[in-house]
Amino acid sequence: MAKQLPYQVIREIFTRFHAAEPEPKGELDHTNAYTLVVAVALSAQATDAGVNKATRALFPIADTPEKMLALGEEGLVEHIKTIGLFRQKAKNVIKLSRILVEDYGGEVPNSRAALQSLPGVGRKTANVVLNMWWHYPAQAVDTHIFRLGNRSGIAPGKDVVAVERAIEDNIPADFQLHAHHWMILHGRYVCKARKPLCGTCLIRDLCDYEDKNLT
Repeated sequence: MAKQLPYQVIREIFTRFHAAEPEPKGELDHTNAYTLVVAVALSAQATDAGVNKATRALFPIADTPEKMLALGEEGLVEHIKTIGLFRQKAKNVIKLSRILVEDYGGEVPNSRAALQSLPGVGRKTANVVLNMWWHYPAQAVDTHIFRLGNRSGIAPGKDVVAVERAIEDNIPADFQLHAHHWMILHGRYVCKARKPLCGTCLIRDLCDYEDKNLT
């Protein structure tokens, strides 16, 4: 785990990220807050591409909790059976849909505590929804962000909550809204787990990773 990088270095890193991609977007397809919650819940231990493939035919017929309940658990299973843990995920989606109808008038709540009370929705999922739909600077730490934060020194921490706090505490406020998207995309496509592409990395001169792969 690298040491926390100084403020000016972090500001330069995110200045470069912003210059390369001013408006980074999440890669999960969705049409409203509800479909975003469902997509993120389905994405646990699955790829965004795999989830998008499964939801391509699902969301046109079930884009509200009421429509999802009408589709039913077995109907949902037919759409998502290519995704890992699909049976448990189907149960959770039906349960959370029922709670949204009964307790929230069919609307997705926009507090972290309320979101985390839904079946299959953890802190990361709640933060994704708060960030992507309500444009709140919540930091959803996944495996890519955890790796990049610790390798580079951008946001080191022993667990995901510590990394989340390091992002909130150390990344300048004007970069907070898009910080987790820049970090996810950089971790997914450049700072890869097994063979990082350090030779073409736009922050390689600022990163504290000791085992840079520059070939």
